Amino acid sequence: MRAEVTYAAYLRLDDLLKLQEPRTPETDADAATVLSEQFFIVSHQTCELWLKQILGDLAAVEDNFRTMTTAGLERSVDLLYRVSELLRLLHEQLMALERLPLEDFARFRRYLGTASGAQSHQSHELERVLGSASRPGSLFPAFRAGLERVGADLEEIVEAGVTAGSFHRVVEAMLKVGNGYFQWKVGHVGLVTKMIGEQRGTAGTSGAAHLMTRATMPFTELHELRGRVHERHRQPAG
Repeated sequence: MRAEVTYAAYLRLDDLLKLQEPRTPETDADAATVLSEQFFIVSHQTCELWLKQILGDLAAVEDNFRTMTTAGLERSVDLLYRVSELLRLLHEQLMALERLPLEDFARFRRYLGTASGAQSHQSHELERVLGSASRPGSLFPAFRAGLERVGADLEEIVEAGVTAGSFHRVVEAMLKVGNGYFQWKVGHVGLVTKMIGEQRGTAGTSGAAHLMTRATMPFTELHELRGRVHERHRQPAG
């Protein structure tokens, strides 16, 4: 007989709740410091779990862009808005991390070695997918290539607005994702500046200055096209 599936078994809670192992030695720790380091670990582990979901959702969107069916596009809209909500959660998680007492962080940070969020493979993968002001990533070119295959023009879609139907909804959802990503990155800069000031990062980066260079807005071309719509409407008729 198959064993009954319980909440704890389904989520593997026994394993999950053992994955937080503060490194502060007992000789340099009190209960508050240990709890703060646990808070720090949980926050970053949660971030990686949400990044796993975000990357999976965006990969499914790229797959839909290869077929460009109406159903696939509408599904992509749902997935993109879910991604934007998850990016909002990541940003709010940064706000929660501001409740990490500075003295506790300073105490356990020296035991982190070279471990750093800058080493997050999934964070770098998300940047590769979404791109930046200087690099288009993989998501937007996949959308443009899909439009070309079905004979649709991106500039006309942006100009048409809601009358472009599913295409318009995808564009709006991608912009929502881009804004959420940018806010998350800027929030990270603010948090690191507050916590370590001008100190270097644990992985040897320049700290907040390094993060600032990576806090750029994806989907530059979409923003440019929307700007042209404003310019055209500002021109006098006739």
